[in-house]
Amino acid sequence: MSEVALPPAAWLVALSGLAGMGPARLGAVLERWGPEEAWQRVCRGEVHLDAQVVASARHLDPALGARWRQEASRTDVAARWAVHAAGGVGIVARGDEGFPASLTDDREAPAVLFHLGSLATLERPRAAVVGTRRCTHAGRVTARTLGRELARAGVCVVSGLARGIDGEAHLGALEASPAGGAAPAAVVGTGLDVVYPRANAELWSRVATEGVVVSEYPLGTGPQPWRFPARNRIIAALADVVVVVESHARGGSLHTVDAALERDRTVMAVPGPVRSPASAGTNDLLVAGSAPVRDAGDVLAALGLDAGALARSGVRPAAACSALAATLLDAMGWEPTTIEEVAGRVRAPLAQVAVELARLERDGSVIRHGGWFERRS
Repeated sequence: MSEVALPPAAWLVALSGLAGMGPARLGAVLERWGPEEAWQRVCRGEVHLDAQVVASARHLDPALGARWRQEASRTDVAARWAVHAAGGVGIVARGDEGFPASLTDDREAPAVLFHLGSLATLERPRAAVVGTRRCTHAGRVTARTLGRELARAGVCVVSGLARGIDGEAHLGALEASPAGGAAPAAVVGTGLDVVYPRANAELWSRVATEGVVVSEYPLGTGPQPWRFPARNRIIAALADVVVVVESHARGGSLHTVDAALERDRTVMAVPGPVRSPASAGTNDLLVAGSAPVRDAGDVLAALGLDAGALARSGVRPAAACSALAATLLDAMGWEPTTIEEVAGRVRAPLAQVAVELARLERDGSVIRHGGWFERRS
């Protein structure tokens, strides 16, 4: 172990990196001792002998204490700290200045947060926009639109940087940044150097640069299934309002909903087609009493913000379209359909419908997949 004096953050990195040192155990250890003393007790194999720690931690037994002692003897604390410092990773413990206020008294507060970017991003009103990875095109458009309009109105969009709805919400928020919109915040379930999924590497970097990406875990921590439901509780705790855009009946975003309800956060849902599996979970939420989200104005109202903020943000309504085009869009609904089905619903000549759908496709209101058409906005 290095004899050079190290900051408390160095010992937090070392403690967080121990195998089996999950959020609950780390919290129990740090409630009992400061970071450096806690590390010294790990090195001496004493942690499991403290009754207070054992009572607060989960399944802390002599075998785990011995394993930590062996691992600590092989750990170069200074070297691990240097890697984090060189990577620009900020480290803040619960109780430290700068630790997010909404997490301080949370029932499952993280003991330590690692972050890239500024935690001041979280000082604005916050709306979590979450949903399924297996979303429809309409869901993607809705998530991105909500992210953009909420950010333009000064709301920090919080999500998990996952594929699908999460990523689209962040992309929308970033679209508002050049015009002075609120920067987004992301909570991830890996170390800040382990981008997951890899396809979101560029998005991850942009959110970290313009807003903040936070994690409970030190660099090098890989994705494991249990870390993502754990991550979702932090998303729920940070949010003032949780908006579910699309969710399957047993979608992972419903873990965020459960965590939000446990914390008395407002949960809202975007209505979807009754036959769409991607909207089964959100429609169930509406039946259970969640407030519907038709547009960003509904979310602003739930946040207690001036509805005029949306108009002043520069958000413009969609361009007007012809009467037939509007009728076609209504007839299409939000599920893929064929031109023959649309023509039958509106009882218009097939050729006339084809011309109008082609115009809507050029305008970006409709997208074509082979012989199928799907509404975009």
